[in-house]
Parts: sequence; structure tokens; C-alpha cells
Amino acid sequence: MAVVESEIHTRYFLKSIGFPDLRIHHAINHYDFTKGDRRILIIGPMGSGKTEFSARIYRDSLIALKKSERVRSVTREGEAERRNIFYIRSKIDKKRFEDYPEDALAYRSGYERLGECVASIDDSFDLERIMAEHPEVGTWIIDEAGFFDERIAYVVQDYAAERRGINFIFPMLILNFRKDVFNRASRLITEIATDVFPLTAYCEHEDCIEDSFYTYRFYVVDGVECPALYFDPLIIVGGDRTFDDPKIPNYSTRCDKHHYLPGKDYTFLTLKPLGALAYGGNSGPLLKELKNMKHSMKKSEIYGQFAKKYGKDEEKTSIMMNSLKADCIAEKALIYLFAEENQLSLDQLKGLSREIKADTGYINDRLREAGKLAV
Repeated sequence: MAVVESEIHTRYFLKSIGFPDLRIHHAINHYDFTKGDRRILIIGPMGSGKTEFSARIYRDSLIALKKSERVRSVTREGEAERRNIFYIRSKIDKKRFEDYPEDALAYRSGYERLGECVASIDDSFDLERIMAEHPEVGTWIIDEAGFFDERIAYVVQDYAAERRGINFIFPMLILNFRKDVFNRASRLITEIATDVFPLTAYCEHEDCIEDSFYTYRFYVVDGVECPALYFDPLIIVGGDRTFDDPKIPNYSTRCDKHHYLPGKDYTFLTLKPLGALAYGGNSGPLLKELKNMKHSMKKSEIYGQFAKKYGKDEEKTSIMMNSLKADCIAEKALIYLFAEENQLSLDQLKGLSREIKADTGYINDRLREAGKLAV
């Protein structure tokens, strides 16, 4: 949205129409199609309104396109017209929108039909192809760019340099459920950005109404909230529906106080060292821990560490220990060591999966979402 450049001018305008002295907040303006060469980040946790922000820009474009030919001189660069919007999303995100029309730009309170101005893609090569097919588009909205390969940042950078005046808008999660930068693609997108609009949401904990900056992942098991462990797979597609299933995560926005993230210290103190031993050829200790996670949780090192750490805090004990009730914890540990830390070979992943009688369907689903080879 256009920035109000001068608070003094705004204050003068309000005084001129009879307002008393009052606190002036940032104006919510319509999108400015006259400014080009921008790469705009729309960042915030799930539920903060990033997609609805994108829908507003699309609606603004429909109004702006009705303007006279005189307007064209300030919104057009060569073939590209910045009032022409095209929306890009990842194919792996499509299952979030199964109940919506194929061309819907869906958000929590509704959706916008985009017709031919939307496409679902696999990777940055698909993006290159679509941009080449639509030289008339001057504003590209690329949803959740972190879902794509990191090459996408350089595709955007080169396209923007070649075709001056093009705008790119990135509604995206900068932080993942671990409160880390989502991934390398997200980091590279931030490095080429020219503008940022941070959005917040209410913390969705029932006892809180503070601003939330974080996306929280949890499972619901027998009606109980179970926080996702730190080594939960990085990408699991979900979002707007609530699942009472120990394999399927739910998401909400949470403030720092109510964002629970058990298992971070266990990951670095224990799980990764076990992975390093396996990488060096000694997979026995890791296999023992995985078997206990899978078949006898109370014998596992993660259970012992949690009991010791949280046992003296009644409130934390209940919520943090609940994290061990979710399904496929051993499988998640394997996925983390293989897909994120590269401490296990594909053969080791397959062998350990067989040894512990892992749910290979679950592993394959997560690896496909992460763009990795399935077992």
C-alpha cells in the first residue's frame, strides 16, 4: 500500500476538516500502481491476513484498470501493465483449497475469483515459463515463496533487472513454526526485497489478546493440545481447518509466551549427535532411541529429558509432555536427520525404517512435500 510520506500533512488535513488533536496512525491506502521496480514482502504469521492483503491488491487492480488512457502512461512499462495482476501459488499448497473453485484466491473470511490470472506451479522453472507466456503482466504475486526452490530469488531478480518497472509481491511466512527463518529460499527473497509490510494477528490462545508474530503448530489428540516437537518436519501443508488426528498438524498464531516448542534442546543435545554417529557408521544408538520412540516411549531419552526438565513445573509438564502423544515421532526424527541435516543416507533411512517398522506412507508424504526422494 502507498505510504503516507508526511504525518504533518496528514495532521494538517485532519485539522482542516475539524478533527481535534489526536494520535495519527498509518493510513490504509489503496495499492499504488504508479511505482515500479518493487519487490514487496507481506509478512506475518498464519491468520494475519497476508492472502486477504493480496486479494485487496487484486480488487484494486480491477478498479484501476477502468481508468482512462491517461493513467496508462504512469502504470505501464513497455508491454507490462502493473494493473495486470497474476497470482502464483505452489502445487503442494493446493490441497488446502479443495473446497474452493480452481481459480480461487482463498483466505479465512472468503475468496476472490481470479479467472485466468492464477496458476499453481512446482518450481522456479515453471515460474519462468509462465512469466514468458504473460509479458503483459506487470505485477506478480507469488504466494509462500518459501515453498519453492531457492533459485526462485534469482529468477525474480534477473527478470526484474531485464524488464524494468515490474513489481513482485510476496505474501509469505518469514518464520516457520520453530521461530527460525523459514528456509534458504525465504532468506534469499528477503535479500532482494525493496519494501516490507509486517502484519500481526491476535494470539489465538484462549487466555490472551496480545499481538502475535509467530506461527504455532500443534496436534489434537483425544481433544488435547499437543505442541509440535522442534524436529517435526519443516513443511507439512495445512492451515485453515482443525484436525483431531495425531498425524495431521493444526496451526494458529501465538505470542511468544504461548508459543510452545518442546524438544529444541533434545534435538541438539541428543538427536543430532546420534545422527552423527550413524553417519560415521555406528547406527546402533540411534536405532535404539528410534525403537523406544516408536514402541516404548517412556524408555526413550527424549521422554527422560522431558520428565527431568518439565517435571517440576505443573503447567509446563502438562503441555510439553503432551507433545509426545502425537503419532510418528520416530518417523519425524528420521525425516529430520535425512531431509534437513543430511546425516543419513537414503539406504540408512530405508534400513532404519524397516528396523523400527516405521509408517513409510507418512515418511513418503513428508518427503514429497519437502521435494525429496521417497523411500
